[in-house]
Amino acid sequence: MEKRVVVFLVLSLAIIFGYEYVLTELGLLPKSTVSAPSDQTPAEGSSPAATDQGPEAHSPSPNTGSEKPTPTPSTNDAKADAGPEELALAETIDVETDLYRAKFIARGAALTSWELTRYRSTSDPDAAVQLVRQGGKFTEPLVITTDDATVTKELGHGIYHVTKDFTTLDQDHPTGHLTFSYDNPGTGIRLEKRLTFHAGSYVVDIEVIPTGLPGSVKVGLGTNFGVVDWGEGFIGSVGAASLVDDKVEKGMPDSELERTGSVKWAALQDKYFISALIPTGGSSTIAKNQGDKLVSTAVRMPIDASGVPLHLQLFAGPKEYDTLEILQIGLEDTIDFGWFLFGSWDTVRAIAKPIFYVLRSINEYTHNYGLTIILLTVGIKVLFVPLQYKSYKSMKQMQSIQPKVAALQEKFKDDRERLNKELIKVYRDHKVNPVGGCLPMVLQMPVFVALFNILYMTIDLRQAPLGLWISDLSVQDPYYILPVIMGVSMFVMQKIQPTTMDPNQAKIMLMLPVFMTFLFINFPAGLVLYWLTNNVLSIVQQFVTDRFFFKNRPILPSVEEADGKKA
Repeated sequence: MEKRVVVFLVLSLAIIFGYEYVLTELGLLPKSTVSAPSDQTPAEGSSPAATDQGPEAHSPSPNTGSEKPTPTPSTNDAKADAGPEELALAETIDVETDLYRAKFIARGAALTSWELTRYRSTSDPDAAVQLVRQGGKFTEPLVITTDDATVTKELGHGIYHVTKDFTTLDQDHPTGHLTFSYDNPGTGIRLEKRLTFHAGSYVVDIEVIPTGLPGSVKVGLGTNFGVVDWGEGFIGSVGAASLVDDKVEKGMPDSELERTGSVKWAALQDKYFISALIPTGGSSTIAKNQGDKLVSTAVRMPIDASGVPLHLQLFAGPKEYDTLEILQIGLEDTIDFGWFLFGSWDTVRAIAKPIFYVLRSINEYTHNYGLTIILLTVGIKVLFVPLQYKSYKSMKQMQSIQPKVAALQEKFKDDRERLNKELIKVYRDHKVNPVGGCLPMVLQMPVFVALFNILYMTIDLRQAPLGLWISDLSVQDPYYILPVIMGVSMFVMQKIQPTTMDPNQAKIMLMLPVFMTFLFINFPAGLVLYWLTNNVLSIVQQFVTDRFFFKNRPILPSVEEADGKKA
């Protein structure tokens, strides 16, 4: 029985952590490698605002009327001799709040930088997390486009008049407006884009007033805005996501995918960060594969003939559960607490959310997520003590009747049907449940998967230290100390557990700790810490059970007693 349990565990873990690799090798998932941005060619449909090279970058905008655009005053003295258009092209409009720093350019009214000041880059701890893809010739966020390529080019190359009514947003100045205006009497095209920023919020209100534009406009998130690290993780969805007609779709489109209906939001995301457009009355969302690990998305909004402004919001920030949930639009579902194997399970999600709340509640007192994980594991272990006691007792019972089971297997080795009848009879006479050792493990699996999702997916553990050599619980142990100790603890557990295996099988199964050690080497340190703590507690529990509960106490009536009672 124990051999079956171990094989079940190994196969389950192999499926969980190996299916993505197998699907990739079979060609069912695309193979991908990170390419340098400078090597990429311009993506189809990318904004001209993203290409500031060559003579075209310094050409004046299309006819914008009798008056030249008035650029925002420059802070760079080196640009003092530049002409009006060149100054506007080079000008950067800065927006700073207590949560982020953003930069815009007058050409195309495009967003060029969005730094989260409360989160540090993994590659450079001294730098803030940057949500806008830097370098290359790709679509930039918040550029307005249409289905007419000529109009799109004009809007992208046009130099917008910029007005700004704030310097820095804080508690004393909680709201500020930044307005981009474009007017070309020659073509009859006018566009005004007004952005309203709020202190203490990652949400930006956007109002678009188009005049002379055909049919509809598309407001885009650009390429990989919000995707900081594509990663190769076991779970989670990186790339485009959208909520249309109350149905969430995630993943990387094969080419271009347009979803029509009631659009709640369209987003680009990775494990920890997200950018999303939240339209009012959006008719469709368009996600587009722009190359290897390159994706863009946009919201198409119909233009009202009466000139009614179009309204939407931008969210660009961390995937903090409370921050997303308070928006009441389902963005918190991008943190998939329910992931398991090939889909998302409501049972796992229902278990994960309460555990997540408990994890954060404990951390409010410990202020150390490493210690929090240890205390949470202890609490869960205590809750499962009755189940684990039954499992251990069942294993001991199976061990006690193993000689008789072995004798029956030898006696009826050529008669499978008779053997099964005799085994059932033995189990019934001795009141032994042959699956009693496995059932508690099955009941605990959803809890393990829920904890895996929490420790692997939530931004709370990102760059959270344990202490000593562990400075980030969301990445692997840099010196592999925790995985090695965990492997040793598994070896100890196997040596002290009751077993029904023959000696040769038992020796083979001693390879399991080695396999698990190599498997856990690349796991986040927080998850390894949980598994190690659970193993140590299991060893202590087994020692206490043997010492104080089963010492000098028969597990079940002896074979002779059972036969005597039957007689």
